[in-house]
Amino acid sequence: MTDLHPLNRREFLKVGVAAGGGMLVGIYLPQLNSSETVSRTEVFQPNAFLRIGTDDMITVILGKSEMGTGIYTSLPMIAAEELDADWQHIRVEAAPVDEVYFHPTFHIQMTGGSSSVTSEWERLRKAGATARAMLIAAAAKNWDVDPKACGTQTGYVVHEPSNRRVSYGALAEAAATTPLPADVPLKDPNNFTIIGRGTHRLDTAAKTNGSALFGIDAKAPGMLTALIARPRVFGAKIIRVNDARSRKITGVKAVVPVQSGIAVVADGFWAAKLGRDALEIEWDEGPNATVSTAAIREQYARLSNAPGKVARRDGDPAHALQTAATKITAEYEVPYLAHATMEPLNCLVDLRADRCDIWTGTQFQSLDHAAAVRLTGLHPNQVHVHTTMLGGGFGRRGSPTSEFVVEAVEVAKAVHAPVKVVWTREDDIRGGWYRPMAYDRISAGLDASGNPVAWDHTIVSQGVLEGTIFAPDGNDGSSVEGAVEMPYAIPNVLVSLHATKLGVPVLWWRSVGNSHTAFVVESFIDELAHASGKDPYQFRRALLAKKPRHLAVLELAAEKAHWGAPLPKGQGRGIALHFSFDTYVAEVAEVSVSEPDTIRVHRVVAAVDCGRVVNPDGVVAQTEGGIIFGLSAALKSEITLDRGRVQQSNFHDYQVLRINEAPQIEVYIVPSTEHPMGVGEPPVPPIAPAVANAVFAATGKRVRKSPIRMNQAV
Repeated sequence: MTDLHPLNRREFLKVGVAAGGGMLVGIYLPQLNSSETVSRTEVFQPNAFLRIGTDDMITVILGKSEMGTGIYTSLPMIAAEELDADWQHIRVEAAPVDEVYFHPTFHIQMTGGSSSVTSEWERLRKAGATARAMLIAAAAKNWDVDPKACGTQTGYVVHEPSNRRVSYGALAEAAATTPLPADVPLKDPNNFTIIGRGTHRLDTAAKTNGSALFGIDAKAPGMLTALIARPRVFGAKIIRVNDARSRKITGVKAVVPVQSGIAVVADGFWAAKLGRDALEIEWDEGPNATVSTAAIREQYARLSNAPGKVARRDGDPAHALQTAATKITAEYEVPYLAHATMEPLNCLVDLRADRCDIWTGTQFQSLDHAAAVRLTGLHPNQVHVHTTMLGGGFGRRGSPTSEFVVEAVEVAKAVHAPVKVVWTREDDIRGGWYRPMAYDRISAGLDASGNPVAWDHTIVSQGVLEGTIFAPDGNDGSSVEGAVEMPYAIPNVLVSLHATKLGVPVLWWRSVGNSHTAFVVESFIDELAHASGKDPYQFRRALLAKKPRHLAVLELAAEKAHWGAPLPKGQGRGIALHFSFDTYVAEVAEVSVSEPDTIRVHRVVAAVDCGRVVNPDGVVAQTEGGIIFGLSAALKSEITLDRGRVQQSNFHDYQVLRINEAPQIEVYIVPSTEHPMGVGEPPVPPIAPAVANAVFAATGKRVRKSPIRMNQAV
């Protein structure tokens, strides 16, 4: 990765007077000159996250991407709380690419892993508290009073003994010259007035009135549009191209080769599409032309019969299985899945001799910036990534190769004009990256009382971390996460992995490995409960006696779902629990099954423990969205291959849940004072097993393959 301009302490600890007046509590960017955002005459900034204007408007500058998760509201709430700001005066701005916005764990500027709130919690609190202390100091100096006698109140510094008050905006310029406090105390959480309260999202109005800028909306003067002809078989190479028909189409300006295929550049989308459709390309399809879902399944099933590389071993599982009173074995399967974001991929690049501007919805600003620097040969300070809103990400816009940025830069270099490269939905579904297909063989032993004494889980799948910055030591635990952390008190446990290497590109998908391991673990635990003649909820409770946070969400979900209460004839109730991204989620699904193969989810009750909650409305919305997303995968979606070709292309054959199919969803939050954790991904894993377990409760038939279909029941 290209090194970014390093910031020394003097540059980092600065506050500047903004060009339009007011106080900039933000990063002093080396690439800016004195006529741009910051005046260099008086600078002093404790952090890179706040700008306070003389008009009382407070801008929170975020290095995270808003892709529907609500972080453009929850993160400003953290800073506003410590600043004691007037929420009506808060707005958000996407940060430039700079080290100061790096994720404290992953050391790049990125959004993912359900980590935005937890990673920004401390530094945004400190940002707000530092700015508040500075404003108080400026007011106290002006009034000639002791700062300790001053306080703040919703956007004002107040001095109660003299009944004086002054707004933050009026203090902004004076505060910019105030010395940085060495250490600032943070609020007692008992005194929070913003954090923990349901708050309407700041981006709702812009998204409603159409003013929000998504990547697909970005424009530049003289902009051209490009579509790329990509191979239908992964890894295929171009032998020859005949572009004569394409060049004759009105509006087509150029046909240029890029790493990913052949780009047709035109003055608009439709001309580019027609030009691409007219290309005549001969491909060398290579070895992946023989890949098929059926062949992969056969290979995986064969591998699952033997133990793989050990990921977890407790006790002596082999002996415990041999001596168990009852032994149960099952095989589970999950397919490849596309991310299928509502806004397909796109990237606009304006490349000039001394500057490159990139507008895109990205989850990986640092990697995309580094890729553009490498391709353009420009200095890092000459490459500017403008992060737009994302019409869904789910991991797809966090590309380890930055391919949708790379190809846009390649096209811009070739045509010497601003170019927006647009992927159609067919491009992404047929030629994107996928959640890996997996095959699991799992065995367990029960003693004479029906208690589990052995657990042997073999996973066969591709990993998504190998070769990326997230597996620097070569250790890719993505395929076994969720299985290794299986929480139930079973004395003898073995989890092993066969890590396969195929030509199908795979990538992190919302909740990553947990999206498949939860289905297996929680479905099989249900099988064990029924085999032991015990209630599935009570069976889990007994095995979680030493796991209080797991137990709390399980009990809350069961209570709110009225577990054990009668249901209408033909309906069943299923429960599932999972821990991922340091968050605990339990879900109860109520379903009905009608002939010939219609599974309808009527109600889902979810209980969530994600630590201290910043915005309860956001937690509810994310849980609802995660359940809907997970239901699409559980009931409808799959990617299959034949002769190396993905068989699906758009929402008609890669189906997702429709509005009229959505269940009633109830979300309950476990009160907590623990460190806040993520909630974007954790609601996804439990829903598939909850539905599968409900199907069994309704029909007595077990489905061990997703998408869940009754013709696969046993």
